[in-house]
Amino acid sequence: MTFYDSINLSYENIMTNSNPPALPIKSDGSISKISFADVSQGIELPFFDTKVQAGFPSPAEDHLEQRLDLNTLVIENPSATFFVRVAGESMKDIGITDGDILVVDRSIESWENRIVVAVIDSEFTIKRFTTEQETVILEAENPDYPSIKITPEMDFSVWGVVSWTLKKL
Repeated sequence: MTFYDSINLSYENIMTNSNPPALPIKSDGSISKISFADVSQGIELPFFDTKVQAGFPSPAEDHLEQRLDLNTLVIENPSATFFVRVAGESMKDIGITDGDILVVDRSIESWENRIVVAVIDSEFTIKRFTTEQETVILEAENPDYPSIKITPEMDFSVWGVVSWTLKKL
């Protein structure tokens, strides 16, 4: 069994549990809070299905108002989804900044080149998952932060893949 196979076994162990493993919320500074998805009560808000120009204003169009439930929009698999609040700036170059809320889906099995929530030696981190010659490397998206090369001595698992970023302006 290769080290990469053991990572996949960790994933299988996580997916067989209804909730992510209970770990103390200890982070390398990139996560400040973890919340589980509760889609038991949806809230539908007005949604105008038209493009809004970010440059020059467009002529007025007929706008069809629909209803939009944000849970339906951002959560594909409720039983495998949780939210984390970002702390720090290690992912700022791709628009993930301090205070953002990330939607994390544990059912996504493809990790390569995706933004993941990982646990290294009982500490949470948010990084880009890459491999180089069967070695896992977690890359920051800010040159001020080093990449993390995962070694067999590390207790490592991927908790899930970031599918959405929610931010307050």
